[in-house]
Amino acid sequence: MKITVKSSKAVKPAATANANAPRPDVVVVPLSVFDKVNIDMYVSGIYVFRPPTPPNAALEAGLARALAEYPEWAGRLGVDGRGNRAILLNGAGARLVEATADVALDAVLPLSPAPEVRSLHPSADGAEEVRLVQLTRFACGGLAIGSTAHHLISDGRAAYNFFLAWSQATRGVPVDPVPVHDRASFFKPRDPPRVEFDHRGVEFKKPEPPAAAAPHSEAGNNIDDEVLVHRAHCSREFIARLKSQASAPGGRPCSTLLCVVAHLWRCITAARGLHAAGAATTSVCIAVDGRARMIHPVPDGYTGNVVLWARPTAAARDLVARPLRHAVELINRELARVDGSYFGSFVDFSASGAVEAEGLVPAADAAEMVLSPNIEVNSWLQTPFYNLDFGGCRPCFFMPSYLPMEGLLILVPSYYRDGSIDAYVALFSRHMDTFKTLWTHGLSASWNRTRY
Repeated sequence: MKITVKSSKAVKPAATANANAPRPDVVVVPLSVFDKVNIDMYVSGIYVFRPPTPPNAALEAGLARALAEYPEWAGRLGVDGRGNRAILLNGAGARLVEATADVALDAVLPLSPAPEVRSLHPSADGAEEVRLVQLTRFACGGLAIGSTAHHLISDGRAAYNFFLAWSQATRGVPVDPVPVHDRASFFKPRDPPRVEFDHRGVEFKKPEPPAAAAPHSEAGNNIDDEVLVHRAHCSREFIARLKSQASAPGGRPCSTLLCVVAHLWRCITAARGLHAAGAATTSVCIAVDGRARMIHPVPDGYTGNVVLWARPTAAARDLVARPLRHAVELINRELARVDGSYFGSFVDFSASGAVEAEGLVPAADAAEMVLSPNIEVNSWLQTPFYNLDFGGCRPCFFMPSYLPMEGLLILVPSYYRDGSIDAYVALFSRHMDTFKTLWTHGLSASWNRTRY
């Protein structure tokens, strides 16, 4: 598949698209406490549509209208008057790249999670924009829309809402949900503040010494240290078998997320051989959306980040030796702990002055590319990717971009659209074959007594 870039331009919000119009003073919006602790990097995803699709001119006009509703994505990251990270609402615009592919969609679908898919979305290298999109037209008339967006501006839910607004603006219908831009009033500390949980080592950490090696780094120069990304499919039947093992007899059935994450955690731990490493421990970091969990719920249309993390931890040997239900219970317990009180405690701690006094930095580290012995899970299972409608057909395929961060897992609804899901799993090549075997055949209670 050869991708040829035809053009690249800035698209400004519709209300300020006239470059000669007088520009109002730039509004500076400080990042919220939730924005600041999120990972400081760009995240990319790819939607694929079969023909018919709207022409690029219609998509560009819809993008300009969506940016008028979401001025954050037409702005830039900068600092406020006190030197704190902020969003500059300067209307400078998002980047729109137009490209063509020399093949038909059927020749490349489903797209493989490999470096080549990066050609279907804009690179963030040297980018000033916080939102970049690419329209790639295939020989058959199909279309790939690739997006590259900065995570400090929004979490996954808010990022999807922008895409939804873009599709609605392209069709000429009202934007729903209505975006809510206030990044201050929802996250005020309580009076009196109550720091009820320890946030050091969870959302915040001490900065690494400059000469320190990357945390948990196992990588060297051996070819076996290459990180591969594998798409592990979970059919409905597969999920049902996991649920039957994970659910307590006579109790409430285990959720899809819980049983799949628990199975992934055990399989990856065993594939890495951690259960044979004496007292090794492992944790799974799971993003938790706080919109409905906070004591004062945040509107669905909120445009920023409202995410913290649950971090269930276990002895690797115990995790592998005990049944799937044990891993589910560990995960469920920690997810329940990240409730409204926890979110409130985080806000109070962030406002207490301890972060500045102790020189703490966000624990989410974009430079950390090896997570072993831990894993990180980003679940996009509740995101209705396949409901997007730009005025032609709905997507036939969606995937996250290739991101070789060892130990990173991204869960998405499967392109089969039958209730199955796909897990994008990044591991060292030396562990991948064992993982695949355990993933497929590790459902019996005796799998942990095999040579793995």
